[in-house]
Amino acid sequence: MATEAAPEVIAAAERVGKYRWVICGLLFAATAINYVDRQMIGLLKPTISAELGWNETTYADIVFWFQAAYSIGYLSFGKIVDMVGARIGYSVAFLIWTLGHTLCGFVGNAFQFSLARAVLGLGESGNFPSGIKATTEWFPARERALATGIFNAGANVGAIVAPLLVPLLTALYGWRMAFVVTGAGSLVWLIAWIAIYRRPRETKALTAGELAYIESDPADSSEKIGWLRLLRYRETWAFALGKFLTDPIWWLFLFWTPDFLAKTYHLDLLSFGPPLVVIYLISDMGSVAGGFASSKMMQRGLSANVARKLTMLACAFLIMPIFFIQYVSGLWQAVAILGLVTAAHQAFSANIYTIPSDMFPRNAVGSVIGIGGTLGGIGGMCMAKFVGYVLDTTGSYTPIFAVAGSVYLIAILVIHLLSPRLARVDRI
Repeated sequence: MATEAAPEVIAAAERVGKYRWVICGLLFAATAINYVDRQMIGLLKPTISAELGWNETTYADIVFWFQAAYSIGYLSFGKIVDMVGARIGYSVAFLIWTLGHTLCGFVGNAFQFSLARAVLGLGESGNFPSGIKATTEWFPARERALATGIFNAGANVGAIVAPLLVPLLTALYGWRMAFVVTGAGSLVWLIAWIAIYRRPRETKALTAGELAYIESDPADSSEKIGWLRLLRYRETWAFALGKFLTDPIWWLFLFWTPDFLAKTYHLDLLSFGPPLVVIYLISDMGSVAGGFASSKMMQRGLSANVARKLTMLACAFLIMPIFFIQYVSGLWQAVAILGLVTAAHQAFSANIYTIPSDMFPRNAVGSVIGIGGTLGGIGGMCMAKFVGYVLDTTGSYTPIFAVAGSVYLIAILVIHLLSPRLARVDRI
């Protein structure tokens, strides 16, 4: 656990500047773009399926190949970001995923769509390793969960913007141009990122007091650390298996919630926008609240171990009402349950993403995040196949939601058994 900064250092940071939150704002914006691009296939599933003749298994296979590329890329980008830094790593990732997203507007069949979505997945896999690396560089340990929660909330903003923007673009120009327009427009962020982002010591706009606050944690070793060495540690597996169990549930919500609402409550492309907006507005608050809760506990003297795990345990219980959503007859009652559950997931996610920086030196964080993201992607691949099979054979979401409601308690148990204290790995 990182030592507490002296009170005068914290007070100085509060007096002299908040520039680090500009960086957090850039990460927030990129994550919002990431999720607009990612969610569009779920929103357009009925439209594209009707035109290209997809069944549930075909759609699940396209999701599968996106996640396969995402898993491979996550591991690679974690290492790349540790080697070249967040500025270059994020720029490369953004260019790749924007290319893949835009190519979706030019495909003619499911195979070509799978290839384009694989390119998208490869690029998008760099978003969180780069974002966590930037957060580790720009924020001391006591603020990282809050900063992670804020930029992770961009996922929900993207999920809010998409159901408002995509149906309008599709109605005006068709689904193909919706991909092209959103891809081209997102390049504005890349220009801003390249112009603004530097490491703290390379940033002229940063005051000496804020720099001292950012660097107030104990110094880490600069030694490069390989994947094989990291795989020997239980702490790596605590994070990675937690991601394997819980990431697939977020993929489920992202790619199948529009389909669930459309089939259960007879909504279409133009009518399921407002329910989705409400769901992701609620989940957005959960992301920030989860980071705030554990950060506040740490500021009051609790260890990172206690703060993170208590927050995640509470989230695990809040996700369990998903068991009952199949028995809710009213649309807005279902929306309330989905909002609560996705908020709890995002709060859980904000904390689990912070665990590597609690346990590992900064030069290993990106690689650990990459290992965990890869296992999360593999879990998502399994979930895609499972959902496609269940829906094609039974047409029911009941067994799917049963899995979704149970895995978070299993995940927190696995994390605790593998790392009972979230102790720092100081000798690697």
